[in-house]
Amino acid sequence: MESSPPTITIHVKFAGRTIPVEVPAAATTAELKRLLQPLTNVLPRGQRLVCKGKVLQDAASLSSMQVVDGSKVMLIASQGLHQGDGPITKNSSSSATSVARTLNVKECQTQKPEAVVGKSRAERWKLTGVVALHDCDLKAVPEEVWDCGPSVRILDASNNCIKEIPHKIAALKSLNKLLLTANDIDDGNISWEGLSCLQKLLNLSLSQNRLVSLPSTLGSLTSLRELRIASNRLDNLPIEIGSLKHLQILIANNNRIATLPLSIGDCESLTEVDFSSNLLTELPEAFGKLYNLKVLHLRNNGLTSLPSTLFKKCMQLITLDLHGTEITNDILRQVEGWEEFDERRRQKHQKQLDFRVGSSGVFDEGADDDNRRW
Repeated sequence: MESSPPTITIHVKFAGRTIPVEVPAAATTAELKRLLQPLTNVLPRGQRLVCKGKVLQDAASLSSMQVVDGSKVMLIASQGLHQGDGPITKNSSSSATSVARTLNVKECQTQKPEAVVGKSRAERWKLTGVVALHDCDLKAVPEEVWDCGPSVRILDASNNCIKEIPHKIAALKSLNKLLLTANDIDDGNISWEGLSCLQKLLNLSLSQNRLVSLPSTLGSLTSLRELRIASNRLDNLPIEIGSLKHLQILIANNNRIATLPLSIGDCESLTEVDFSSNLLTELPEAFGKLYNLKVLHLRNNGLTSLPSTLFKKCMQLITLDLHGTEITNDILRQVEGWEEFDERRRQKHQKQLDFRVGSSGVFDEGADDDNRRW
C-alpha cells in the first residue's frame, strides 16, 4: 500500500491573521498560491509571497527557497486582484455588501414612524395599478396591498426593513414588476409558492437581501424578462433557471457563486449578464449558446479561461469585463474568435464602450495586462 507524500505546514501571515496551510513537501510556490486563493480571496496572480526577506518565485519548489515545516510566509496582495467582494481580512467576516445591508437594518431599528396607509391611498393603488412604497421604513408589506389583488401591476417596496413576503402575494396575479431591493428578506421568509402564481411577472428584483439559495420554483416564472439578485449570499443558481427562456437581463454580482449550471445556456434571450465579484473559476461551455448576449461582466472572479466558443458563437457580444481575474490580455487574445469580437465592438461602440483607452492609444480588451505593478 502506497504511503501519502510527506507534507509540511506553513504559517501565512495576511491582513492581521495567520493562516496555517498544509502542502506537499515537494510543492511549488504556484501550488501554494492556488491553495491560498479560497482562504484569502486573493487571486494567485495578485499574491506576492515573502519568506525571510526573499520573494518566492512561482516555478521554484518551496524546499529550494528554504521554506520548511513551520516556516512563516508573508502574503502581500496586489490591489484589485481578488475574487468575491475582496480579500478576507481579520475583521471581514462579512462582505462589504453585508456591511451596507447591516447599516440598512440599523436604520430600521431606529424609532421612525411607519408610513400610514390611508383609504384614499389604497383606492389610488387600485386605480393606477402602481403601489409605490419605497423608502417608507416598512417592516412588513401593508395588508391593504394584498387586498388590491389583480389591480396591481407594479409593487415597489425597495429600501425598507421588510422581512417577509407571505403567500398572500399570490393575490397580485396581474403583477408585472416586483421590486424588493434592500430589505431584510431571507430564505425562510419568502413564499416562492406564492411568487410562482405571478405568471405575468416580467421584472423581479431581490438584490441586497439575505438570500442564500434560490429554489427550483424560480423556473416557473417563465414570463420573467429581468432578474436582479445582486448582493445576497447566494452560492449557486438552480438548474431550473434554464426554463426562463425569455430572460434578458440577469444581474447576480456580489454573491458567493462558485459554479453555474449548464442550463444557463438555455436562457436563450439573455442580452446582459453580470456575475462580477463572485467565486467563479470557470464558465460552462453552454455560455456559447447565448447567441443574443451583448454584455458580460465577470470582474473579480477566479476565472482562468473562457468557454472556447464564447467569441465564435456569441456574435452580438460587444462588452466584456474581465478585470481582476486570472485572464490577462495575452490569454484573451488567444481565444478563438477574439479578432472578430475586437473588430465588432470597435465598429459598433467605438466611443460609447465602457472600456478605457490608455494613453498609448491601445484599445483596452477588457482584461488586465500581465505586467501588473506592485
